[in-house]
Parts: sequence; C-alpha cells; structure tokens
Amino acid sequence: MIRAAMVLAVSAVLHAQDLPVLRTRAAAEAGIDKALAFLVKTQNSDGSWGSTSCETTMEMVFAVETHYAWNVAAHGLATMALLHGKETPERRVCLDKAVRWLCKCRMTMRGSTWDNDAVWGWLYGTVATTDLAQDPRYFNDEWRGPVAQRGREFAGWLAKNQEPTGGFGYYDDPTFTRRPKWGTSFSTGAVVPALSQATQLGWLPDGQTRDRAAEFVRRCRLPNGAYSYDLTPIPRVTGGEQINDVKGSLGRIQVGNWALRSVGDASITDAKLRTGLELFFEHHRFLRVARMRPIPHEAYYQNAGYFYFFGHYYAALAIEQLPAAERESFRERLREKVLETQRADGSYCDFLGSSYMTTASTGFATLALQAGL
Repeated sequence: MIRAAMVLAVSAVLHAQDLPVLRTRAAAEAGIDKALAFLVKTQNSDGSWGSTSCETTMEMVFAVETHYAWNVAAHGLATMALLHGKETPERRVCLDKAVRWLCKCRMTMRGSTWDNDAVWGWLYGTVATTDLAQDPRYFNDEWRGPVAQRGREFAGWLAKNQEPTGGFGYYDDPTFTRRPKWGTSFSTGAVVPALSQATQLGWLPDGQTRDRAAEFVRRCRLPNGAYSYDLTPIPRVTGGEQINDVKGSLGRIQVGNWALRSVGDASITDAKLRTGLELFFEHHRFLRVARMRPIPHEAYYQNAGYFYFFGHYYAALAIEQLPAAERESFRERLREKVLETQRADGSYCDFLGSSYMTTASTGFATLALQAGL
C-alpha cells in the first residue's frame, strides 16, 4: 500500500512538472501534427472515418440511422481539422477525399418518431460546408458547385426541422410531428454563425432561420451566467446539483456566448466572455471527472462525457473574440487541458470509445488547438 501511494505521489509530481510544457505553442503544434497524422492513417479508402454500425451496447436503444448521422457529424469535424491544419501533400489528399465523401454521402434522415439525431449530421454538415466555401482551395469549378449544393441541402434540412421556438434538437416527445418540438441551447448555438454564413452564400432564402435560432439561444441565458439545457418557461433550477447550474453549463456558456457574439449581439461584452471563460477553468474539474464515464449525465451536475471536447472547442472560439492582449493566457490554460488527454496514437476520446466519438473528439480537440495559433 505504502509503495503504491509513493508511486502515485511521484507520478503526480512528474505530471505537474510536465503541465507548463503543454501550455506552449510548440506543444500545441506537436499535438495537432499527431492528431492529423492519426486522421490520415485511419481514413477509410472512400474518404470517411470509422464505422456507421452500433459499436457499444449503450447505443442499441437508438435507431440504426442515428449511427450513420453521428458518423456524418464526426466526419464534418475531422474535415475541418484537416482544412485548418498546415497543408502537406499527404494531408491534402486526405482532405480532398474527405470533402468528396461529405459532398456525395447520403443525407441523414430521422431515425424514428422520437429519435431525430439526424440533426447532428445537418448541423456539422452545415458548419463544415460553410467553412469549405470560404477556403480558396475550393473555389475552383471542380469543388465550388458540389460544396454549395451539399451546403444548401444541409442548411435546408435544418430550416425544415427548426422547432417552433427557433431551436434545433435531436429528440421529440409525443404527440410526434414532422417538425420536431424540442431544441437545446448548445446544438442551436453551434450552428448560428454557420447559418449566418449560409444566408450570405445564398444557401438560405433569408436570415429568418438564423435570427430565430439566435433568439432561441438568447432566451436560454440565465441570470447566473449559465445557459439552460433547453428552453422551458421555468428553467430546471431546483437547487443542489442540477444541469442548469453554472457547473453543469460550462460548455454551453462558451458556445452560447460565442454564437451570439458572432452574430452581433452587443450584450455579449468582453466582460461576459471573460467571465464565462474564467468559470470554465475555475470549475473545469466537473468536466474532467465526467470524461469517459459510460452513462450520459451521470457525473456531478449532470455533466456527460461528451461535453468535454465540445466545451473546449467553443471555449477556444470564445477566447479568440477577446481583445488580442488577453488571449494568450487563456490559450495556454486551454492547451494544457486538451493536450493532457491526447492518446499515444494522436487521437482523443471523451465518451464510450466508438469510432465516431473518437473521430469527433479528435476533430474538436484539434480545432480547439488550431484556434489559438
């Protein structure tokens, strides 16, 4: 027992000594290179990643179509990570194959009456295609048309499935309707800036879809600085450990603030961004303890494992909205939290370990590091 405790103590000291190294730009660049090498190595011959099958018993409750939708969403994130990485001949081949697959893959569809996880494919499909449409490498005749066509499809499916109060969600309740009736602040916030870009690109007829989505996120803001999980007349604030406490909203705060600031909401001041980020790092242990837990929302304040890299990516984007002089100190703290979780093969994962969660986590983490470079 004593020997084991000594080993753990020494390991903790060595780990603490390593952490400052993880804060540097050089460490971030090395981590990005490892992650992109993983994506290049594990890409399927058709340009996709992973599998679309059910890979854990935890996922068996979902429709078969949902596994495909998660894979499409993860693919969009991996594509963006390659898009924003330093180009090499090998990475460019991988990126082109990924873009081609994204433009030609079958659109995601609602899997059942209650399971509309197809929205994740539409959300990150829209985000990825709007990103591609602004990259000069994809301005030529070979790519411009396919990217725009697929972007119109992703954005169009979102517009058709925007719930009545303006949000986007992935489940529905009886009585079931073609247009879902439930949305969440974080899935909606994740696509608000992309909807603005899709409108400017002419992929949507007007700004109504974006405006309604932004208003939905705005209405989810709570006086304590958190964003409620979903939009309800009386938010689920019942005292004790609950999901709409700041400690259960660490990732939602970042995506909500970033989304609203991106579309010109003047109420998201530098002070609000700064406060949200300080809360993220102050209470970070509640995200860390949830990472890789196999049951959704089982950790303190109902945090789920898959909040981890989602939250870090949007924290990285929020940091880049601060005045330039303030950014690097936040970037350093974020790099440490991301890089200490990178696996030996360059990948990341925060929930279950299914192939699409590994792809999505690796995409989110890499994009978070790239944002600060």
